[in-house]
Amino acid sequence: MSLFARNRKLAFFLLFILGTQTAIAQTTPPAAPASDEPELVEFDTSKTRSIAVPALVAPAPADTAAGNSVALGRQIAEVISSDLRASGVFETQGPNGLRAITVPEVATPQFDYWKSRPVEQLVQGFVRVGGDGNLTVGCYLYDVGFGNETTRLGFNVPPREWRRAAHKCADAIYSRLTGELPFFDSRIAYIAESGPKNKRTKRLAIMDSDGANHRFITNGQSTALTPRFSPNYKSILYLSYVDGNPRIYVYDIDAGRQRLITQSTSPTFAPRWSPDGQTILYSMAVSGNTDVYKIAASGNGTPVKLTSSPGIDVGGSFSPDGRQIVFESDRSGSQQVYVMNADGSNQRRISFGSGRYATPEWSPRADLIAFTRIAGDFRVGTMRPDGSGERLLTDSWQDEGPTWAPNGRVIQFFRTAKGSGKTSIWQVDLTGSNERQLPTPIDGSDPAWGPVLP
Repeated sequence: MSLFARNRKLAFFLLFILGTQTAIAQTTPPAAPASDEPELVEFDTSKTRSIAVPALVAPAPADTAAGNSVALGRQIAEVISSDLRASGVFETQGPNGLRAITVPEVATPQFDYWKSRPVEQLVQGFVRVGGDGNLTVGCYLYDVGFGNETTRLGFNVPPREWRRAAHKCADAIYSRLTGELPFFDSRIAYIAESGPKNKRTKRLAIMDSDGANHRFITNGQSTALTPRFSPNYKSILYLSYVDGNPRIYVYDIDAGRQRLITQSTSPTFAPRWSPDGQTILYSMAVSGNTDVYKIAASGNGTPVKLTSSPGIDVGGSFSPDGRQIVFESDRSGSQQVYVMNADGSNQRRISFGSGRYATPEWSPRADLIAFTRIAGDFRVGTMRPDGSGERLLTDSWQDEGPTWAPNGRVIQFFRTAKGSGKTSIWQVDLTGSNERQLPTPIDGSDPAWGPVLP
């Protein structure tokens, strides 16, 4: 069973008893608020709201494989606060600078005190170590102005997974207050780069959405490029050049093994999954012409060529319903964005702005396509699937390779520094604001944002 498969069952499962300062299991949610109580109203996510996150309390401090539960309570609060602040929607306070809360306060906050801070929302919770050594993490969200509880969740996790509990709590809060889908409990695959700019070592790496739990997947003996998570999150698809020949691999994250999908002596580019995980899209140059192909994800069978126009056609990505594919082509004389049906029919150009367009990727919400526009500088932008509503989101020397957050509200990309050639991973929201760099141990490029973990 998935680590968080029981989240819904565990929601509302603990209440604090004020007199005894203990927690008990509860299998049914508490009574709904009276009908005359005000409901929480969704707000404009382009405006920040204040939220306080004091350290989670440890009712019975105990040591775990990840540290003492008191320290974990503070660390979990730090991750929750950092996640919410990084979203650009919230101005967070704490846990540093906030007083420690008591166990009874978890269920009965001192609203007058928090109004004096002042804050609009309050996150409180607890960390308890069970007899099996696992952590029970309780997460409560309160509306300070209304003086009521709006969300309560519980997570039972091994100590090593405490960060996931923090991300899940932040996701629940973000979704409750914005009406948007979550995205914090997800991972990012990217290409870790090192060495001089004319001889870069490129390794496949993965990390949490906030840059934590980083690890390298490949050793750098062969160049790795353009990773993408599978729809079920169990595998990473990527391109590797071994002895100068391109190969497409699928790496099984849990098993730590990879399997070959296809190899060729011809230049190969940008492998991508279909939404159902059954098909892989890629591009290959044969006899001076580059076309888009698809092949079964098993690697069996003959690749099917989807384009045949003279020029360079490079595959982008499937639409979320799997019915269409967005790709780039220079068939019109310059690099532009095109859309076609999944069988290769009805190919049509949708980009008509100045400059060239590259690396298109469909939003998971199906409403937008992200791209790189090259007109002197490289900039990341979005357009609707019919090409209308074009909007540039970044303004630097070289920003490229957009990838979408699971909820379709944030775009990640990589930035190359002028002169040094050093690369770094950045993200920006759909308003073009809240641009920030993600921490990586070495240079990073080709990010790929995976779906929310189960």
